[in-house]
Amino acid sequence: MNMAIILAAGQGTRMKSRKPKVLHSVCGKPMLKHVIDTVKKAGLDSCVVVVGHGGDEVKEAISEPGTVFVTQEQQLGTGHAVMMAESLLPPEGTVAVLCGDTPLIREETLRAFFRFHEQNANCVSVMSAVVDQPYGYGRMIKSADGNLTGIVEEKDASEEEKAIREINGGIYCFEAGALSGYLSRLTAQNAQGEYYLTDIIGMAAAEGKKMGSFTVKEQEEIMGVNNRVQLARAEAVMRKRIGEEWMLRGVTLIDPANVYIEADVEIGMDTVIYPGVILTGKTRIGEGCLVGHNSRIQDSRIDDFVTIQSSTIIESTVGEKTSVGPYAYLRPGSRLGKEVKIGDFVEVKNASIGDGSKASHLSYVGDADVGEYVNIGCGVVFVNYDGIRKFRTTVEDHAFIGSNSNLVAPVVVESYGYVAAGTTVTMRVPGGALAVGRAKERLIAGWGERKMKKKENES
Repeated sequence: MNMAIILAAGQGTRMKSRKPKVLHSVCGKPMLKHVIDTVKKAGLDSCVVVVGHGGDEVKEAISEPGTVFVTQEQQLGTGHAVMMAESLLPPEGTVAVLCGDTPLIREETLRAFFRFHEQNANCVSVMSAVVDQPYGYGRMIKSADGNLTGIVEEKDASEEEKAIREINGGIYCFEAGALSGYLSRLTAQNAQGEYYLTDIIGMAAAEGKKMGSFTVKEQEEIMGVNNRVQLARAEAVMRKRIGEEWMLRGVTLIDPANVYIEADVEIGMDTVIYPGVILTGKTRIGEGCLVGHNSRIQDSRIDDFVTIQSSTIIESTVGEKTSVGPYAYLRPGSRLGKEVKIGDFVEVKNASIGDGSKASHLSYVGDADVGEYVNIGCGVVFVNYDGIRKFRTTVEDHAFIGSNSNLVAPVVVESYGYVAAGTTVTMRVPGGALAVGRAKERLIAGWGERKMKKKENES
């Protein structure tokens, strides 16, 4: 059996935040969630997360089937953190140890690391990187023939050891059967008074155990995030990866550096995305769509061949070949059918609009069920709130709602019903009937001329 232990107990004081460090997001997902997802994709059987500072908040935010949480009450080092999971260690197999603040580790890198560990039959394997500026990292100590013999932390390193450029990446594989024994022998005899997991390397070397280091090609994969500056760097790397992945899958990003796409978004091929677009949450965009500049789409489903121009869509669904915008706002619960037109400055909220219907400009459609092939004119308001409760309006197929009309809910306009421009509707409109509810128009001859003369006399 193979297990992952993810260390997520640190206070993260350099983050300057009341929120646990591992819950800070990178491309819309907490750093810890990135690590858990990558571990699972890489094929490990189980996952144990060691929490400490803000542990209850972490558990509440990260609800993952198959993930077990253990608590490290006192943060006494990485070795001590792994000790908290000792009772859960399998009797055999591989135990991987990772950090919850390294969200950039890739699935394929972890798979390659696990293969390296198993194929070489190592007791311990350590992921490493060669960097130009190794300050602050543990240094990989090797024998003359290149075998790993130990890892020394920055504060305990000699000047000669500090010159080593190969650093500890903080990700390990241990032979499960040996790990428990080594944990029981760890001590805190060092400058920090902590139990270093890296001391196991020295113990295993003294016993002649086989060990090795696996060097990653891209050092950003092992980058830990300890402050907001590093968080922004991780965000930039992840954004670049996500953009490149979608472009390789057939999505056109007009300006990749100026598009924000979160990690769980999905996009169909031949979709074109313009600069300033923000795609977040569980958004799903179909094939052949066009998402125009400065649009924001959150937790929504957009079907194939939809055009969205400079609009905001939140927790809504949009049917195929529909057009939205510019400057439209679909609020939560909006459900648009096929070939619908929602034009400029139209707001829709908690409403369904059937196939072929259109609201071309300057209207509010809230708490409504609109049928197919309905025309909603300019300036129409679905009046859904009486100051205490919300009510729904129903507009059936092929109805026509004239400009500047008010539909005061609860009300129904039946199929082929017509509402004249400027009408306030408060009662059911039967099918095929015309509702007119406006003041009778009067013409007063000469009124304008008299008004103008009066103004001239007063000036």
